[in-house]
Amino acid sequence: MNEYELLKISQKTSDLAISCESELQTIFKNIDKVCEFNSIKVLAAFQKHELSENHFNSTSGYGYNDIGRDTIEKIFASIFKAEDALVRNQMISGSHALSTVFFALLRPNDLLLSISGLPYDTLHEVIGIKKNASSLKSFGVRYEQIDLVNDDFDYDAIKTYLNSHKVKVIEIQRSKGYSTRKSISLTKIEKVIKLIKSIDKNIIVMVDNCYCEFVTKKEPSEVGADIVVGSLIKNLGGGIAPNGAYVVGRKDLINLCAERLTLPGEGKEVGPTLGINKSLLQGIFFAPSVVASSLKTAVFTSLMMEKLGYKVEPKYNEERVDIVENIYFNNREDLIKYCQGIQAGSPVDSSFAPIPSDMPGYEDQIIMASGSFTQGSSIELSCDGPLREPFIAYQQGGLTYEYGRLGVMKAIDNLIDK
Repeated sequence: MNEYELLKISQKTSDLAISCESELQTIFKNIDKVCEFNSIKVLAAFQKHELSENHFNSTSGYGYNDIGRDTIEKIFASIFKAEDALVRNQMISGSHALSTVFFALLRPNDLLLSISGLPYDTLHEVIGIKKNASSLKSFGVRYEQIDLVNDDFDYDAIKTYLNSHKVKVIEIQRSKGYSTRKSISLTKIEKVIKLIKSIDKNIIVMVDNCYCEFVTKKEPSEVGADIVVGSLIKNLGGGIAPNGAYVVGRKDLINLCAERLTLPGEGKEVGPTLGINKSLLQGIFFAPSVVASSLKTAVFTSLMMEKLGYKVEPKYNEERVDIVENIYFNNREDLIKYCQGIQAGSPVDSSFAPIPSDMPGYEDQIIMASGSFTQGSSIELSCDGPLREPFIAYQQGGLTYEYGRLGVMKAIDNLIDK
C-alpha cells in the first residue's frame, strides 16, 4: 500500500513531489546552514542572560518584578543586536505592535513617510488612509508614501523628498503583504538607510519585519534600522507562542513604545505575563528550525506549482527574504480550491472548507485556510488571499517540512480534482 493513500494523496502528486525534492537538496542544505547560524545566536543569548527555570514564572495583576519577562526582553535584544526590546503578550498581533509604535513616536503635525509603497491592509485605518476616528490622521499626523520602482526603493525620489520635507518616521514594510511586489532584502534596506541618515540622521527608520525573521543571518537592526517590529504568531513564536509581538531597537524609542502600550511613568515595569514566559522562550528556541521548515515548504511549493504551469513568486531558486510564497491563479475558483486543499491537509479542522468572507481591516473578501493550533498563526501552514485579480494565494509556514510538504500535496490534489 502507498502510504500516501492514508491521506488520499494521488500517486501522480506523490511522484511529482519525490521528483521535485531530488532537485532541491542543495537549496535545502543552504537553508540548514542559516538555521544553524541562527540557532547559535539564540543559544548564545540564552546562555548570556543565564536563563533558568526561575524565568518560567508567572505574574498577574500589575506584573511588577517579572524577572522572566525582563529576561526574555534581554534575550530578544541580544538576538537582534539592539539596545532594548519590548516583548509582550499584551500586543495581540504584528499590526497591533506597529500601531503601538506609530502612536508612540508620532505627534500632531509630524510626518510619517512610507518608502515601500502602500502598507498592509490592516494599517490603513490606523494611519488614516481609510477613514477612522481613532487614526493617526485624526490626531493630526500627516502621511505620505513613495512607491517602489522595479521592486526597489526609488532612491532619487526619496532623496528629493527628504531634502524638502521634515520627516519624523520612515516606515519600511519588508514583506509584500497582499501586493504583487517582491519582498525587500536587507541589502536594499541597508543601502536606503545609509541614504536617509546621510540626509537627516534624526529621522527614525522603522522596519516591519513580519515573516522575515531568521530567513537570513542578519536582522534590520544590524543594518541601521532604529526600530524593528514583528509578531510572535509568525516566525519568532516557533508555533508555540500563543500570541504576542515584539519591538526591538534604540532604548529611548523602546521606552516610548512601552509607555504607549501601558502608561507613562510605568512603561516596561508593568505587564503581567500570565504564564506565557515558558511558551515564549520555547518559541524563540525552536524558531530557527521552524523558519527553516517553512522555507523548505515554500521552496517545495514553488517548484511543484511551477511544474504544474502556474506562475509563482519567488521562484524556487531565487533569493528568499521571507517565508511567503505567492501562487498566481488568475481565477477565483482555483484560488478557493487550493486554499480549501491546504485546509484539508491541516491537523486541525481538516474537515472544514473555508469560504471567502469579510474580515476586519480588509476591503476585499478574504479566503483563509489555517488549520492551526493557534488561531491566525501563519508560521503554521496557512494560505490566504483577497478575492481580487489576479487571484493570488499567499502561502506561508510549516512547523515541520514533512507536514508542510503533505499539506501542499493535498492542496495540489484538491486543485487538480476540481
